[in-house]
Amino acid sequence: MTALGQQGFSRRRLAALAGAAGVGVVAPGWVPANADTEQPFEAQRDAGGTGGRPNLLVILADDLGWADLSSFGAPEIRTPNLDRLAASGVRFTQSYSASAVCSPTRFGLYTGRHPGRLPGGLKEPISAPNEIDGIPIGHPTLGSLLRGVGYRTALIGKWHCGYLPWFSPTRLGWDEFFGNFSGGLDYFSKLNHNGDYDLFENEVEYHDLRYYTRIITERATEFIGRRHPRPWLLNLNFTTPHWPWEGPGDRRVSDELSNRLKAGEGGVLFHNDGGSLAKYREMVEDLDKSIGQVVDALRRAGRLRDTVVFFASDNGGERFSNTWPFSGGKGQVSEGGIRVPTILSWPDRLRPRQVHDGPVSTVDWTATFLDIAGAKPDQKYPLDGTSLAPHLLRGAAFPHRDLFWRMRGQRALRRGDLKYVRLPDGADRLFDVATDVREQANLAAKRPADLAALRAAWEAVNATLVPYQA
Repeated sequence: MTALGQQGFSRRRLAALAGAAGVGVVAPGWVPANADTEQPFEAQRDAGGTGGRPNLLVILADDLGWADLSSFGAPEIRTPNLDRLAASGVRFTQSYSASAVCSPTRFGLYTGRHPGRLPGGLKEPISAPNEIDGIPIGHPTLGSLLRGVGYRTALIGKWHCGYLPWFSPTRLGWDEFFGNFSGGLDYFSKLNHNGDYDLFENEVEYHDLRYYTRIITERATEFIGRRHPRPWLLNLNFTTPHWPWEGPGDRRVSDELSNRLKAGEGGVLFHNDGGSLAKYREMVEDLDKSIGQVVDALRRAGRLRDTVVFFASDNGGERFSNTWPFSGGKGQVSEGGIRVPTILSWPDRLRPRQVHDGPVSTVDWTATFLDIAGAKPDQKYPLDGTSLAPHLLRGAAFPHRDLFWRMRGQRALRRGDLKYVRLPDGADRLFDVATDVREQANLAAKRPADLAALRAAWEAVNATLVPYQA
């Protein structure tokens, strides 16, 4: 393990990191809010706990940048609830999404496998209903595998792994679903890109024209507050802070965009003629408030200590996001497109105020959740991730393995501190991300043997995946 994998993410290290990246002095306010009180991760091997299997609350934000939380260094956005969640457990500084866009990452989370193992995972992202682009009925998922060992399973919020009438969470292992099928929708009218109404309870349209973040927060708190005779999994998928740029008081903005959608104008929800840093801050801070309400529901139900709470973004940040100090953003396999803020809290088993600098990926979390719950993966569909449970809970060594990404025209593979990258220009690059987090010093010519080794490793995985169609 390198220095980045062994030490805490302190103020001194942040200054060194910025200097190594060639950006000089750290900008005022860029230091993570919890940094002064955090300690390097250490497994709590003697944790007593309640003895039973934990509940699993898996929360995804949408297009949230790596530095959009104050606990990850946001200079102006304030996220006290997520900061407290981070302080109650472990903050991960080198956590990656399975893809740089929405639906493939969700394929990775729900199947525990590289998105490219399924035809639907090749759409980056899925944009329209059809009978191919989705997780096939019968394929094992996080929901089905946990339901198979007695968990109650629910998914609230954004699905984005296939449309009706072919695909649905309730056909793939979740006992209940409330949310949207598409990748993006208007927060009030619930119209998606195609101009279709997109809010469903299970597979039936549900009409509610209030602000979407409020609605799914209410649904999540209601689920948590029920009497549950067995452990549960709740996938809570916010669309915040994904475009369109609408806060809780922006119904007029919604009316304008929705009317344009109904009139047949294309690309309206991209909202290229709207938004601002101030509006983005409002949306992120409202997301933080909502997550605080969900955690409060756990506390009221007396289930805070025996619930694993996981929080991450589905990919890197978009237009108004802060991905500093990384280069790139959503849609790119550069660090800014795939490195995401990630928090794990489990008071029964994890010490508070810890920071972990080991590289982890979406598919690792799937394997970890299954391991924690006592569920076995289906041997016909082997996982691509590695369970972190032995390391996080029992003090085993951090697992050394390659992290792999593939998008149309792009590729990346990380091995230790070295990262092999090919962007749409077709040029192969090699970076040492321990010293060059901005991926500006291309070592391809200096270290041809390392470049060749990582490229061969990428090619070997790629050969096992579904090929892109021309």
